[in-house]
Parts: sequence; structure tokens; C-alpha cells
Amino acid sequence: MNCVKMRRAVQSGLTALIACATAGALMMPRSFPLAAPLAATPHQIAVTFDDLPYVSGPAEVGTTKRQSARMAEQAIVAALTENHVPATGFVNEDKVEALGADGVSLIAQWNRGDLSLGNHGYSHFDSNALSIAEIERYILRGEQHIRPLAEAVGRRVAFFRFPYNHIGETPERRRAIDAMLARHGYTLAASTIDSEDYLFNTAYECAFATQDVAAQNTIKQAYLDYTYTEIPYYQALNQQVMGHDVPAILLLHANRLNASALPDILAFLKTRGYRFLSLGQAQADKAFSTPVGPSRYGPMWGYRWARTLGIPVNGTLEQEPPAWVGAYCTTHQTP
Repeated sequence: MNCVKMRRAVQSGLTALIACATAGALMMPRSFPLAAPLAATPHQIAVTFDDLPYVSGPAEVGTTKRQSARMAEQAIVAALTENHVPATGFVNEDKVEALGADGVSLIAQWNRGDLSLGNHGYSHFDSNALSIAEIERYILRGEQHIRPLAEAVGRRVAFFRFPYNHIGETPERRRAIDAMLARHGYTLAASTIDSEDYLFNTAYECAFATQDVAAQNTIKQAYLDYTYTEIPYYQALNQQVMGHDVPAILLLHANRLNASALPDILAFLKTRGYRFLSLGQAQADKAFSTPVGPSRYGPMWGYRWARTLGIPVNGTLEQEPPAWVGAYCTTHQTP
């Protein structure tokens, strides 16, 4: 979550403690080379993907869309499997339906071995705009394919992640949402590291559409550089707030950019001394029993915990993505 989002959160009453204008608490270096020494005690991380089976490009339809989805999913699953990384893939049912039989076969890859399925709702809905009853319907409609797939091999779909991480903007709605999830046997899926991959992927898709390979490579490297900064930033934030090294939960999306970049991200994590966990193992840490309060926005859990515990943190120390990335689809200019 960048500082622009932080200011919006503060202005909306998320917290007066998460300050975008205070000097202070977290100070992280701006770059983190892969050659950095390993930590004495390995960090731990769970890898998660949203918007399965695939976030298609703006111009992709029909056969092209299905081919892109197959290529991206195969690359992501292969990288996870080859590196022995457990991961949870959160599915939007409408994206499965849009791909037909291919959609079902693609999410089935996440239903074996160390990969598991999660519910991300029927569509990428905004819970802030819906009643609790409407939210419940979107959640249950999201089970159409994932529940039978999981149950057929003796599994269950244990986690639900809200689109945009909008988990309730008032105390009353937070309580109602938690009760509703519990009633259906779901644990709320947390996320502690945001790489803003959707922003970089939008630029990457524009470069792909014009077959500008040089721009694709530049955008990918900018994304990797930003991710290599966000991972240690959030690790330090969570440790500052919770007082111990909290298992991280990395939020990524099933898109073309991550199909290309994931091997590099996993290599970075290994070189930094991370041990890979399942989402369930990560959320078993005591930090995740700390209540997370209401917000109209979707900050990462470290910022939410800071509010709950009354711990001041300085959001200005989190880097913004490069401005040129957000403008790329208009300007088609890279540095």
C-alpha cells in the first residue's frame, strides 16, 4: 500500500497513528541486491495469487485469451512446483466461466500437491457497495467449481479473500462479515506484502500489445526492483508493529507479468533466506489473531495491526511505484 493510499486511509479515519507526514520509525534502504547475506534466522513467507484463472489483457478475446491464460498459468504453476513452493490461488468464478472448459482445467492445477484453491468471490466485487446478504451470495456463487474440485480429492476450500481487501468499513459490518465467513467455514485470508503488480501488469500488457519487447523488459525489471524493496519494507513494518518476525503473506495476481517474473521473485526470496509456508501455516502465527479493524480501503495487515495496537508507523517511508509506469499506456515512454 503506497503513501497516496495511506493518506486516503488516514483521511477516512483508518488511523491517526499511521502517519504519512511524520518522521520516524521505519527506515529501509532503497535497493536490495540478490547477493545480500542470508539472515541468521530464516524469514517465512506464504505465496498467494488472486484473480485465478487469469487476468486477461484488455484486447484479448476468444482463442487468444484462452491461449494466454494457458501459457501464464502453466508458467506460474511450473515455477511454484519446481521451487517446491506451496501456494494458494484465489479464484473468481466468472473468470472460470469466461474461459469455459479451459478455465476449469486451469484451476484444477491448483488442487493438487502443495497448491490449494481459495475463494475470491463470483466476481471481483467491491464489498463496500453491497449489503451483507449480497456479499454472502457472491461468496457462495464463487464456490461453483472450486468446492466440487476440492471435495473430490478430500480437500476443502478454507480461505476467502475479499477483492480489494475490503473487509468491512464499519465495526458493525466487520462483525457481520466475520460471523458470515465463520458460518460458511471460511477463514479470512490476510495479506502483508503488496507489490502493486496490477499497476505494472497494466503497463506490461500495453507493451505486449504493441510488441515492444524492450519496453516489456524495462517494465518487468522496474516491477522486480519495486518488489525487492516492498518485501523487506513490509517485513520490517510487521516486526516493528508485532514485536516478532511475522510470517509474510505475499499478494500477487495471475497475470502475464507474474508468469514471466515469478522465477526471479522466488530466487530473490530464497537468496534472502526465506522459508516457504502454506497460507494456513503462516496464519497460524499469533499475529494473525490480532483483530483488524474497519476501513473503506485495503491496507496490508501491518498497517491494520498498527491501528489496533496503537503503534505509530511512518507510511511515507514506503516507496511509490515509478510514475512512468502508471503513465505508460498513455505515453508509451520508459526511462
